[in-house]
Amino acid sequence: MTYIKQFLIIIAFSFIGEVLHKVLPLPIPASIYGIALLFVALEMKWVKVKDIREVSFFLVTIMPVMFIPAAVGLIDAWILVQDSWLTFVAVCVISTFVVMAGAGWATQWMIKRKEGKS
Repeated sequence: MTYIKQFLIIIAFSFIGEVLHKVLPLPIPASIYGIALLFVALEMKWVKVKDIREVSFFLVTIMPVMFIPAAVGLIDAWILVQDSWLTFVAVCVISTFVVMAGAGWATQWMIKRKEGKS
């Protein structure tokens, strides 16, 4: 029952993100709305980490499996992308490093900020 409750909390934020995506005329994906709202709820202590911990760990664990349909779709569309595959690879590699650096800097900033409050 605990897992169902935790999963429903996460799904509720995802649903609210979908609603906001339909209502607001901004080019922001619904998933970003949902994750931002969940972040705010966690920061404001409206939702406690313990309320979603186990399901969150499970979802992060299976995340690589979620990329399989995209990879299969890319293989199906190989005829369309074969002329520019090098560009796709370069963009993927560069954006991966940019995201890793950004996440690292943001994490360090948050840790320093948290240590300053203690």
